[in-house]
Amino acid sequence: MLLTILGGCGAWPEAGQACSGYLVEHDGFRLLVDLGYATVPRLLERVTADQVDAVFISHGHPDHCADLSPLLRARTLRDDPPAPLPVYSLPGALDAVLALDRPGMLSDAYVLHEFTAGSRLDIGPFRAQTRLLPHSVPNAGIRLTAGERVLAYTGDTGPSPDVVDLARGADLLLAEATYVDRVPEDSRRHLTSARQAGRQAMDAGARHLLLTHLQPGTDATAAQAAARAGYDGEVGIATSGLVFDLS
Repeated sequence: MLLTILGGCGAWPEAGQACSGYLVEHDGFRLLVDLGYATVPRLLERVTADQVDAVFISHGHPDHCADLSPLLRARTLRDDPPAPLPVYSLPGALDAVLALDRPGMLSDAYVLHEFTAGSRLDIGPFRAQTRLLPHSVPNAGIRLTAGERVLAYTGDTGPSPDVVDLARGADLLLAEATYVDRVPEDSRRHLTSARQAGRQAMDAGARHLLLTHLQPGTDATAAQAAARAGYDGEVGIATSGLVFDLS
């Protein structure tokens, strides 16, 4: 299983970067997990739009799904459009982004598979377990298993024992860590710090931890240090272009 970071900024993309977007590949199958602002240009540096096999969106905030629109445009506004793209999301999460174009313009470009958090999904070679994690809108964390390797991804979430369950024994936990240490009081139920992510990775027994969704301007070195305070494994930062081989 191969993970390529298309972007890892929280809220909006810093100069030269992109928001949450992750390309996960196994046995020639390409799954996109989230497609936030500015991720499609980075995707198209690696593969063509028609080479994407499926998309999974954790929740409906635009820094996680806005670039689904240009991806679908790139697939349908051509002389030889590919087969409709399977798109997996929670009910209603993509209503806004799919309504950006005139009615019917993109209807042949995708097949929407809405699921209930907690469902198990088969997406190509991936066995996917989803879990509802606490955020300001419904958010589905996902555990992907293929080739005896496990990748767990939180989407955006407040601290929760469900994160630990989702990441139990994972080869890699890709964890939202918007803040280094102190999460503002009005966001404590909905977002996580790097320090909390480190503790959760430790409790889960995850082999590696990759921090993502850092707020623009965050000191990445400080975030890594905060995560390492409670976790004795390898800690990295999700930045555009990073490739992680789970094997």
